Amino acid sequence: MQETLQTAGYSIVPFEEGADLVIVNTCTVTSATDAQSRNLIRRARRFNAACRVVVTGCYAQVDPEALHELPGVSLVIGNEEKQRLLDFLRKAETESVLVEVSDIRQAESVCLPPLTSFAGRSRAFVQIQNGCDAFCSYCIIPYARGASRSARPDEVLQQVDALVASGYPEIVLTGIHIGGYGADLQPKLTLNKLVRQIELETGVRRLRLGSIEPTELTDELLATLAASSVACPHLHIPLQAGDDSVLQRMGRTYDRAFFAGLVRKVRAALPSAAICLDVITGFPGETEQEFTNAYDFIAELSISDLHVFPYSKRPGTPAASLPAQVPGNVSRERAERLRRLAAEKYRRFAESHLDRELEVVVESGSRGGLLKGISGNYLEILFPGAASLAGQCVTVRPVAWRDGALHAALVL
Repeated sequence: MQETLQTAGYSIVPFEEGADLVIVNTCTVTSATDAQSRNLIRRARRFNAACRVVVTGCYAQVDPEALHELPGVSLVIGNEEKQRLLDFLRKAETESVLVEVSDIRQAESVCLPPLTSFAGRSRAFVQIQNGCDAFCSYCIIPYARGASRSARPDEVLQQVDALVASGYPEIVLTGIHIGGYGADLQPKLTLNKLVRQIELETGVRRLRLGSIEPTELTDELLATLAASSVACPHLHIPLQAGDDSVLQRMGRTYDRAFFAGLVRKVRAALPSAAICLDVITGFPGETEQEFTNAYDFIAELSISDLHVFPYSKRPGTPAASLPAQVPGNVSRERAERLRRLAAEKYRRFAESHLDRELEVVVESGSRGGLLKGISGNYLEILFPGAASLAGQCVTVRPVAWRDGALHAALVL
């Protein structure tokens, strides 16, 4: 959307300066994110009371009327309407408040915009898939993003080529369910075939996969990642719960035994890989024993990190009406215990790379006067160097773990 507006002659200004046009691209994973989006709309009006506020994204998709009623909102558009932003902006000039939100469950394809840059980022993202058909009991995404659908492989390759030509050393393949890529296409494709095509037919230097469901991480894909010269050894896998009873209530389609076996296979195929898991604490009915089961299970897994989320009731999902809702303070306390475990696992993983040369993509900005780079296996590494290195690939040698970070020397 930003690139579309800039091409049309708009200038991007800092939010706090009070823009004439503000676009709030909303999330609706939890009730808290809905509240954050409403707060952003109010803040935009405080900076410039005369600004036009456009609201889009997942909250706009599932509850457009709630946003339509907020003071200052001039346009509400759904996720499928984003690609026609300029048309709707022109139309909204003659109407008080315009709402354009189609039934996203009827969407049948993914249209990739012709992106050539990602402002302020040293890595670029390509959405190869959108939507979800899983309907896990806690999740609103199938209603906000529609059915699972894939971008055509020729469009993906063109997008990757354009971003590589713009100088991005790393491309990240994203989507809601990227492991299901290609199942809806004719002829059918797989993520494994797409990864191989990208490596063979583009000049990409580093290719990273976004989050992938455990049941969609196939042996064939693991073999491709292990043999690839460009694929990053990094997998983000949503576990969500480490107790079989909780997994069943969530509507997940695997158990602990399957997941443990999967982690062992990943570690065998990619010994130095980063394996990061998503976990939800305090799901309705989660007892202290069920949480202990999960904690002990995760503690035994050979993983590098966790993303931990206290459960938040999301109206419109089956889990919101389940009995025995866990108090928020209990969910947060359990989340904190898992985060401490995650920090220890990450420290051990990071320290196992001391005195080993690693290629990193240098990110823009700095921390404490040091550059920050991301390795192929998703280690964040701090090192001294010139700001002009941002966006480049360089080699570093980690020499110390200090103050919660891996510090390195630049290898010239």
